[in-house]
Amino acid sequence: MTDYGDELFKGTAWYYSRYRPLYPASLIRFLVERFSLDGKGHMLDLGCGTGQLALRFADWFEGIVGVDPEIEMIEEAMRLGKEYRVGNLKWFPGDLDTYKKTMDLDYRLVTIAKAFHWMNREQVLDTLYEMVSSGGGVAIVDDYSPHKKILPWQQKVNELVKQWYGLERRAGKTTYSEPALPYQDIISASKFELEIHELPPYEHVWTVDSIIGNLYSTSYAAKRFLGGKAPLFEKQLKEELLKIDDSGVFKEQITISIKLAIKN
Repeated sequence: MTDYGDELFKGTAWYYSRYRPLYPASLIRFLVERFSLDGKGHMLDLGCGTGQLALRFADWFEGIVGVDPEIEMIEEAMRLGKEYRVGNLKWFPGDLDTYKKTMDLDYRLVTIAKAFHWMNREQVLDTLYEMVSSGGGVAIVDDYSPHKKILPWQQKVNELVKQWYGLERRAGKTTYSEPALPYQDIISASKFELEIHELPPYEHVWTVDSIIGNLYSTSYAAKRFLGGKAPLFEKQLKEELLKIDDSGVFKEQITISIKLAIKN
């Protein structure tokens, strides 16, 4: 596993909580129905970021724990939890192995949303198997579609990111490495049983500001990498996007895929 260091998402949490697209209600409904959630038991959100997904399940569990190695993410999650007056969520800064030493629960559901690629995937599933209750499982959620057509505005954003940030995708103290195996292969080789689901696509509406904010929420386009050049980057990006559509509104169809690791 690549060691990305301790500052993979440094400086991104403020943007993350405000500009990352929210997961659709269809995802919440699917997991509620699949695991027959009824307000009992516990949930673990691993790689929870600023907690938006965990917060959506507050009514469906007695307690929820969000775990993330980035302290800024955890602090933002705590802020959101207080803002929404949710009392049954706890937040843990650290990794899974460190958290396991402190916990005395088992979990009906573990969610890993757009974070599995950062983890030691085989080891994480092995550890989680002992933490998940019988009939429960791990939901690995992503919106990556390898055959999805790139829209003109997305192509322009990609071009400018390469121009300003470099051709290689930055990730912490190094560059990003794609997982060698598909998630379904990793689950199939684990103690869990595999299920694959795909939700109907939904439309997300972007503005120029939210496109910029979303970029700043990522590991590869964090604002700190630009230093004092950030205003120039933003100016050029706005100008180029408005050339494509002067309304400043851009739409995207997003498809959520769910790889379930079920413990029977």
